[in-house]
Amino acid sequence: MTEHSKIAKALFKEGYNCCQAVVLAFSDVTNVDKDLALKSSSSFGGGMGRLREVCGALTGTFVVAGVLFGYTNPKDNIGKAKHYEVIQDLAKRFKEENGSLLCRELLGLNITIDSPVPEKRTEEYYKSRPCADIVESAASIMDQLIASFS
Repeated sequence: MTEHSKIAKALFKEGYNCCQAVVLAFSDVTNVDKDLALKSSSSFGGGMGRLREVCGALTGTFVVAGVLFGYTNPKDNIGKAKHYEVIQDLAKRFKEENGSLLCRELLGLNITIDSPVPEKRTEEYYKSRPCADIVESAASIMDQLIASFS
């Protein structure tokens, strides 16, 4: 467990979605304004707006990686390739540690589209879902990646 993973898990338990929790936990490293971090990552909770697609916690690591290691020149094919290699590495590590990249599979759901209304966050909610631990895992993986660039 890393400091960022502890923060991300705590933020998730405060009610932020999985992507927001990861992105905000790394705001000390990315220097992204809190409101911008939260708003720009708000659409990705629940596997892309509760569509149960790619896990929001993983997507949060992609957002952080983009801020830290992304490219800005659209003609920089080498930069693009290097960045996509980072993203694929994050996805590989996440899948190895958590078993899937997809929210619905991580939650054991047989649906592809869920209600847009999130469940109420109760103690029972947190006990019945792996989300807080997955958020913690994603942030830890991101810390490992950052350390590998240091």
